[in-house]
Amino acid sequence: MNAHDHTTPSEASLDHNFAQAAAISPIDCPPLPSKRSSYPSTIPAFKFDTRVVPLDDQYDSWRKSFSSMLEFGDRRDTSNGFDGRQTVWDLGNLAFSRIRTNALEFASVPGHTRREALDHWTMTLPLDGAISTLGPAGSFAGGAGIVQIHSLGRWFEGNVTDSDMLMLFVPRDFDPDVAHALSAAEFSSVDTAMGRLLADYFMGLAKRLPGVEAENIPELVGATRAMIRACVMPSPGTIEEAQAPITRVLLEKARSIVNARLFDPSFNAEALRRDLAISRTGLYRMFEPFGGVMHYVQHQRLLDAHAALADPNDKRRIVEIAEQRCFSDGAEFSRAFKREFGYTPTEVRAGRKSGIPRRSASEITSAAPEERLGLLLRKLHG
Repeated sequence: MNAHDHTTPSEASLDHNFAQAAAISPIDCPPLPSKRSSYPSTIPAFKFDTRVVPLDDQYDSWRKSFSSMLEFGDRRDTSNGFDGRQTVWDLGNLAFSRIRTNALEFASVPGHTRREALDHWTMTLPLDGAISTLGPAGSFAGGAGIVQIHSLGRWFEGNVTDSDMLMLFVPRDFDPDVAHALSAAEFSSVDTAMGRLLADYFMGLAKRLPGVEAENIPELVGATRAMIRACVMPSPGTIEEAQAPITRVLLEKARSIVNARLFDPSFNAEALRRDLAISRTGLYRMFEPFGGVMHYVQHQRLLDAHAALADPNDKRRIVEIAEQRCFSDGAEFSRAFKREFGYTPTEVRAGRKSGIPRRSASEITSAAPEERLGLLLRKLHG
């Protein structure tokens, strides 16, 4: 089916679907108006439409828009143009998008070419068309009404037909329970009764977002968190065994231990395992959603170093700040820092980067339309 002639669910059915989704568990959803508000939404929303770009440049501009998260295949003939449209809502800790695209091939961005370490999950709901993916554990596919989960931090490739879709971007550090659920289900289609309820929720969200005020964002994010927890269930095909509730308690304890020992050069995965009194397998499974134990530790050290470098009252040399956080070599620290944040420690110290990237709505709005998605995704990281 072509993206231009898809059938949109009726207003009545979306109202019913959203009410169903909100009722599955004690979710604190923001109140929904009986009809769409006549006032413009104050939730930041950013749009890009290739139809405003010259025909020969439409595909390249669409490719550039997604370049922070995906590589698109080459097209020999661009003279007929490319229909790509997106609206992205900035929900603070999350980003939600409606996307219309012509058919194309895609692949994850190789780690060595990433400007910034984007490793979010994407939860994609095709409203029409289909998406096929080859991932680390094999291939999977899904069509309209079925949520698919991809991890931007791992290798995958695939193709999409002419499609209209909804996409939720979830950063790794959004919520421990969500991280475990999405890690278990990544590179799969959530083709279950609960998964279809999540699809209903996404459709209701897309319908209602233009009428939701910014003051409701915390409740909206809380409702979305609860929906993911409730609906993305580990299955025998995606995880060996369900994570016990005690794992969540252990993860919080592990985070406290890591933060207390950021300056300890002897601290490693084995030391953390001993402090937690768990098996190596349990430890590695716990930190798998974060790229491993030492990846998480280094990430926390770099965040702490960033804060020190941005502090105008901290007059220490960059190498001293690096050494305190267990980097034995200044060049090694600079390389790791730039991989993590996309700029150098010197830029932070000089005041050109004053804090962890948190672009304001006005900063994103002032960027070229095809650059806004990447800016927003980088805002979610860290």
